[in-house]
Amino acid sequence: MTVEKLDVLYAAKQDRRLLSHVPDATGQRSNHSRRGASDEMNTADYMRYEQDAKKGQRYLVDYPVDIRLPGGGLLTGRAVDISTTGILIRLQSVVGRGAPIFDGDVTLTFEITPGSMPEGYEMQVKKLPATVARRFEGDACTLYGMEFKKSLAEYAASQRRDYMLWISAFFIAVISLIILLMRSESIIYFKFNRWLYLYSIIAATFLLTRYLFASFYRPVRIDPNFTPGVSIIIPCFDEEEWIQRTVHSCINQDYPVDKLEVIVVDDCSNDNSAARVREMITQIKAADTSDNAYHVSERIRFLQQPKNMGKRDAMARGAREAKHELLVFVDSDSFLDPFAVRNIVQPFKDKEMGGVSGRTDVANTYTNALTKMQAVRYSIAFRIMKAAEGYFDAATCLSGPLSCYRKDLVLRYMDAWLNQTFLGQKATFGDDRSMTNFILRYNRTTYQDTAVCMTIVPRSYRVFLRQQMRWKRSWLRESLIASRYMWKKEPFMSLGFYMGVLVPIAAPVIVLYNFIYVPIMHRVFPLSFIIGMVSMAMLMSMAQLLIRRSTTWIYALWFCIYYEAVLLWQMPVAWVTFWKTTWGTRLTQADLEELGRQQSKEEEHLKAGGVG
Repeated sequence: MTVEKLDVLYAAKQDRRLLSHVPDATGQRSNHSRRGASDEMNTADYMRYEQDAKKGQRYLVDYPVDIRLPGGGLLTGRAVDISTTGILIRLQSVVGRGAPIFDGDVTLTFEITPGSMPEGYEMQVKKLPATVARRFEGDACTLYGMEFKKSLAEYAASQRRDYMLWISAFFIAVISLIILLMRSESIIYFKFNRWLYLYSIIAATFLLTRYLFASFYRPVRIDPNFTPGVSIIIPCFDEEEWIQRTVHSCINQDYPVDKLEVIVVDDCSNDNSAARVREMITQIKAADTSDNAYHVSERIRFLQQPKNMGKRDAMARGAREAKHELLVFVDSDSFLDPFAVRNIVQPFKDKEMGGVSGRTDVANTYTNALTKMQAVRYSIAFRIMKAAEGYFDAATCLSGPLSCYRKDLVLRYMDAWLNQTFLGQKATFGDDRSMTNFILRYNRTTYQDTAVCMTIVPRSYRVFLRQQMRWKRSWLRESLIASRYMWKKEPFMSLGFYMGVLVPIAAPVIVLYNFIYVPIMHRVFPLSFIIGMVSMAMLMSMAQLLIRRSTTWIYALWFCIYYEAVLLWQMPVAWVTFWKTTWGTRLTQADLEELGRQQSKEEEHLKAGGVG
């Protein structure tokens, strides 16, 4: 019997206040000012406050720490929690002598294990100067609160991050040059095989321009005094493991309490999701102060569908119930950064903005090789591909984990969205791309990199492949729909869009041509094609190294290999099955109906066999 490995997530130490980031509506206390919540802040002050809050976030850990004392002595303790600015160390008492007592400056040596802190902090820390900030007695131990003389970010920069920065930037430049030279060759030999070389030129142009435009992208700067009303809607189905964390992250936002509400809509889950939601709401309400400083009772609601009606209907019900002008949709296995809402609303200062996608990072990155591969893919998908679209205010998919829309637009297109059909079949997934298409047709959509959420990705290849097939089907369907109007957008954006549609659709044919037809018919090894593939993989790896400065960059190579060997061949299947409505990863109504049809066919087959 095999035991399935559990997800590896860092454990953020909870503040003693469950609603630690929610501003006090009474004005007696403020997250960013001791003088009261009504004090206005300018952009620089707020950004500094947000950065300081993130630096001070502590993470629960348990690994050995060597403490070098000023006089040369060496002690070994255990880390209890850690932040970028300090660490709490436990020293056990020795029988008859108690725990060691010391003060002043020391140096610390320890290893930050992968997954114990956010991605990019995994490293060996050697002789980091620190000072004893506080000391207090515990149960058979002494706890020392150490303050680092330089933050972990500064230490990492001095040890390896600057090195990573220059190495990755250098290789990105070199690889881009190689790709350009190879495509120059394609132009020279274009007349010998125009379709193959045309594809090579288009693919290289598409990818390189994504990286180019992403380098020009900048998120909208935060205006702390721009706080439109926001209703967060969480559609939930069979998510008992994560739903409490999702609900808590949505209500625990640094946002005015009179401008934010949370609506959870359970789509008749088969598990204990509903009970878990009620438990979380009860805890949150109990955490509110006696003077109702956080107005929780009026700001969080739980709705249940009478039967399983699908994610779109759950989202639509939440939208109809919402009382604010902006709707934030959050997947039930995604967790918002405490400043996510404050950041995602900023582009709506532009009256033509219809929707905004936040950035999604992977929460369970260090679970296994598959989750690490997906972490790289998410980084590139959002911080390169979506950032390039955001540069033109034309994001083609406002992603499900975190996206924000104008409520009036959602209600305007709701009936068409709910009743969407394709080739006679009701559309039951791809809700984010579908709604984006309705919005983008006449309004702007963009990407806000500073609005961050973490999401749980599949840790098994079986679930992952089913998810990818569903995504490919919705991508193909919605790309065909978007092709009808994207030509009206900014020329560079529309050209990039059509290239981005053509490249993955034609890719299986091109790969078969290069690896099967050319070697057999022309006796030529496809060396140049392989070099091109390796170059693209290295470009992705170096981009990940530049963006995250983490050890996951190597998994970009694994992703590219896996994509060519496995994921690429889902596309031909999607060509002929993109009207299917089953999710494959959850027993939705469509899945149950499909299962019933399969069982009926099996019974008929058995009966036919028995008669024969």
